[in-house]
Amino acid sequence: MFRIKDTLISEEIFSKKFVCDLKSCKGACCVEGYGGAPLEKKETKLLEKDFENIKPFLSKKGKKALSKEGAYIKANDGDFETPLVEDKECAYSILSPDGSLKCGIETAYDNGKINWKKPISCHLYPIRITNYKYFAAINYHKWSICSDACKLGESLKVPVFKFLKDALERKFGKEWFLKLEKIYKKNYLDKK
Repeated sequence: MFRIKDTLISEEIFSKKFVCDLKSCKGACCVEGYGGAPLEKKETKLLEKDFENIKPFLSKKGKKALSKEGAYIKANDGDFETPLVEDKECAYSILSPDGSLKCGIETAYDNGKINWKKPISCHLYPIRITNYKYFAAINYHKWSICSDACKLGESLKVPVFKFLKDALERKFGKEWFLKLEKIYKKNYLDKK
């Protein structure tokens, strides 16, 4: 375990390898699991503000679910998440021509309609953050649907934290990420 300011970081984000392999998994993370994508409180405000700019990029089924549920829901545990379509895929997911699921929020971002990429929980995956009173725990989350991503990361020798550089900088800032790189160099590169 390593520490940067008020974050405790699992060694697995350095030792595990990961590169998303959308061709293999077809965006299974948009369908699998027990609920929608976890949302931070500020993301619920962004969804409300940007909903009309995201809406044109969504599927008919997604729009229907969102008109029924709202831009986000409060889960049983009290946390916010994206609504689902008939308890299956995320209401913001869209089907690509190649048969894989993509994020409609990210598509709106890619088309210059909004200024944020997608929920940070999605952007950071396979890292999961647990917030405690005095610190945040940053852990690697292993999920069987990502086994191809682990294989690809292993073959390319890309540690989880390097794959998630943009997401980690978005969440914690560039200075924090530079400290993370220093930890990696000191504890992993110098040990070889």
